[in-house]
Amino acid sequence: MRIHFIAIGGSAMHNLAIALYKKGFEVSGSDDVVFEPAKSRLDKYGLLPATMGWDESRISTVLDAVILGMHARIDNPELLKAQELGVKIYSYPEYIYEQSKDKLRVVIGGSHGKTTITSMILHVLNYCKRDFDYLVGAQLAGFETMVKVTDEAPIMIIEGDEYLASPIDRRPKFHLYKANIAVISGIAWDHINVFPTYADYTHQFDKFINTIESGGTLIYCEADADLKEIVDASKATVHKIAYGIPAHRIESGITYLLPANTPLQIFGDHNLMNLNAAKLVCSQLSIHADDFDLAIASFTGASKRLEVIAADDLTNVYKDFAHSPSKLTATINAVKAQFANRKLIACIELHTFSSLNKDFLTEYAGAMDQADDAIVFIDIKSFEQKRMTPFSEDDVQHAFANPNLKFFNDAAKLKEYLLSLNYKNANLLMMSSGNYAGFDLPALAAMLKR
Repeated sequence: MRIHFIAIGGSAMHNLAIALYKKGFEVSGSDDVVFEPAKSRLDKYGLLPATMGWDESRISTVLDAVILGMHARIDNPELLKAQELGVKIYSYPEYIYEQSKDKLRVVIGGSHGKTTITSMILHVLNYCKRDFDYLVGAQLAGFETMVKVTDEAPIMIIEGDEYLASPIDRRPKFHLYKANIAVISGIAWDHINVFPTYADYTHQFDKFINTIESGGTLIYCEADADLKEIVDASKATVHKIAYGIPAHRIESGITYLLPANTPLQIFGDHNLMNLNAAKLVCSQLSIHADDFDLAIASFTGASKRLEVIAADDLTNVYKDFAHSPSKLTATINAVKAQFANRKLIACIELHTFSSLNKDFLTEYAGAMDQADDAIVFIDIKSFEQKRMTPFSEDDVQHAFANPNLKFFNDAAKLKEYLLSLNYKNANLLMMSSGNYAGFDLPALAAMLKR
């Protein structure tokens, strides 16, 4: 098979390219820019484009398919050439389905927790020496790539994003996988640029339920009232299994899963619910509960999900992917509950289209109330790049309903403030789906005053 990737440098795209190359496909690709770690990974397998930019001469009828990434525009010259020649064009979720249509497909959807639930399932299956393919949205310890596709594996575990499939396919990605076993972890409005109202957004999850194969299974979080209402009203012919927070106890900063008293390396109600979802999926895959508990004890978390950057007897420093209001609240509450006697300094970087939209910003009201020191950072360049009107400190304090919240739009001033604080018996939580304008978080953690 000869496959060409347009916008090969994307997170999922470059991992799929590597996976197909390892499967024995002939893979080529193009992009206008490729960042790390995609650049080094593609180069390792000889898949990094020799020159950056688009070139329609790369497209010919010898190709079996073109896979189109979201980064490409609808007037991309390579895309136009492929359309002109009649070469088959897939979005990457469409191609994932092509590679898994004869397998049992497990699809994890929801506004939050998708990566963690998927990662937990992969960790347990790996521990139990099961053969499986996968697509996950973060780099995991013990897994070289974020995508694996083979002919042999009987099942595929897929993290199902609700964002659009490609520039020419405006369907949410998770609608394309046709799950046999599906998870919905919860619903919290996101992607305001695509789904301008909450009703538009929630409707995508109702439609997702209808994409589950007839007779399949839906595992869902019953603590989410809106989700429960959608599931209860659904006429889809699927088996419905609800989950909540499993029995547990917390002692000396460690959470133990009951009844086996299994010590966990993760914490927080949201992570415990994620664990329960993963356990139910694994049960459907014939993993015994005792084996699950043994395996999950060694799960340290997905990359950037309450990831420990530095820790000692008095201070922990975490980085987390949280950026939407629900993720922000859940992450702050988890750290505060786990370390009730420590001060919590919490900093969120806003940089997505939704979070920089003034109408959406009020969705963050109360989201940082449990933090002792609440900080919001927005790189002024983010507004410039997205051609949006900058927020003032008053705008942010008003939207978060927190007059004590501190606001920075200059990375140097934020760093200066963080370094001025006393971290004795205090935790620092740095949250972003970006990079804090290039912050070196490990270096910052090493400089904190105790």
